[in-house]
Amino acid sequence: MPDAADVTIVVATRDRAPELRRSLARRTAPAIVVDNASSDDTPRVAREAGARLIRLPRNLGAAARNAGARAAATRYVAFADDDSWWAPGALERAAAVLDAHPRTALLAARVLVGEEGRLEPVSQAMARAPLGRPGGLPGPAIMGFLACSVVVRRDAFLDAGGFSEVLHFGGEEELLALDLAAAGWGMAYLPELVVHHHPSPHGRDPAARRRREVRNRVLTAWLRRPLPVLLRTAAGALASDHGRRGVADAVRALPAVARDRRPVPRRVEAARAALPDY
Repeated sequence: MPDAADVTIVVATRDRAPELRRSLARRTAPAIVVDNASSDDTPRVAREAGARLIRLPRNLGAAARNAGARAAATRYVAFADDDSWWAPGALERAAAVLDAHPRTALLAARVLVGEEGRLEPVSQAMARAPLGRPGGLPGPAIMGFLACSVVVRRDAFLDAGGFSEVLHFGGEEELLALDLAAAGWGMAYLPELVVHHHPSPHGRDPAARRRREVRNRVLTAWLRRPLPVLLRTAAGALASDHGRRGVADAVRALPAVARDRRPVPRRVEAARAALPDY
């Protein structure tokens, strides 16, 4: 059976050294910490924990994970946030499943939140298997995930372009999921894989996060989905202040991605249309 050495954990972080110290103490495989230009003790914490450190000159957001994946020497990469960690045995199991399912590019774990281990709502949605269990996949098919709780086939992830630098953080997962599916890769939810997520009490601004998620949902719709979906997505966001701000942010960002529109195949859009927004 594969062991955890077949997987590299990649953590993208910025200015949350205490959270990073806690999570790295619980790591179950070699780790690469990608520092998004932190101004705190993040580099020292990573080095003291024995992790490989990549320091970026500026904050690339979620795209920092791409640098970690490129630097990894293993076939599989597990992503974690600075406030999450993989349960013992999960990465060995993930490597074995990916070995046995060569057309599967991504496995999403069951996420347990906080000391009480509450089931993350996204995990609940995946467990209901709205896309069924197609043959060749090791679990329910998915078209979305939480980035802190997936193991990816490194080559497939990099070939798909990884996470978008334009989207930065906040709902960045959907674009990658659409691109993997368009390339013919399978993605599955595997509840026997467990990730613990203890959200930092020093979290980011919730209103700014919602605004960024709206922005990225609109941009993703422009990049990969039919135009009627784009219009519905933008119109639906206008009912709230953060939604209106997010749409305005998306309009300002459109010139940077105007030429990158590449709608996914009908089979992929049909699967995505069958799901609610994660």
